[in-house]
Amino acid sequence: MKRLTTITLAAFLVMAVLLCGPLLMLASSQVVLDRHWSSADRSSAGLAPAADEVHDAVVQVYAARAYHWRGAFGVHTWIATKAEGGGQYRTYQVMSWRRPTVVVSTGVPDRRWYGNAPKLLADYRGSRAQAMLAAIDSAVAHYPASDRYRAWPGPNSNSFVAWVARQVPSLDVVLPNTAIGKDYLFDDVIAPTTSRSGYQFSIGGILGVTAGLAEGVELNLLGLSFGVDVLYPAFKIPGIGRLGVARPVAR
Repeated sequence: MKRLTTITLAAFLVMAVLLCGPLLMLASSQVVLDRHWSSADRSSAGLAPAADEVHDAVVQVYAARAYHWRGAFGVHTWIATKAEGGGQYRTYQVMSWRRPTVVVSTGVPDRRWYGNAPKLLADYRGSRAQAMLAAIDSAVAHYPASDRYRAWPGPNSNSFVAWVARQVPSLDVVLPNTAIGKDYLFDDVIAPTTSRSGYQFSIGGILGVTAGLAEGVELNLLGLSFGVDVLYPAFKIPGIGRLGVARPVAR
């Protein structure tokens, strides 16, 4: 009986720690609960160069707070590309309400995610970006969960971006700890990190450890990740994200 009480108390404390960040996000003004998706801002955030004003190829990765209450827990990520001399961008992302879930479209690459401004995670230009394009298209075409979606623990939009990044050798990007689903490894339990500076171990996206020069150390419990970044000193808190030095955009 005493052991059961101890286990129950430990489980309660773990859940309290994991949910502290999301609850603080819900209590803040950063998560809007009374905004309908149909009227939410979907305009450009001004982070991408105009397609008709830049000749070079462009590959970018974005993250924005998820819509409605999900934003208290994490972000939605996507990839945008433009070919050398191309006149428009293509965006690649997974949407839960579509089948197949993978959506490839043209248009605004840095569009707000239903009112939430995106953050630029990676920005590659020129010959390096151009060399990625075919590999990105191939990875997207071979994404193994195009007809499946689970917000938690994956596969979801963040699982998709992490999958593509691992398939494209020169696309090095660090996804934030709030990108729930990035640790979902499909049929694997060990894989390189998306920055290729370390490795991660994960069981179904709900229990795992990540260690890399770019990522630092992250512990994943029930799909929520917390950890420490040593290269750019910061704590990583579930729901909240980084607290410390901002990580530069990968280039």
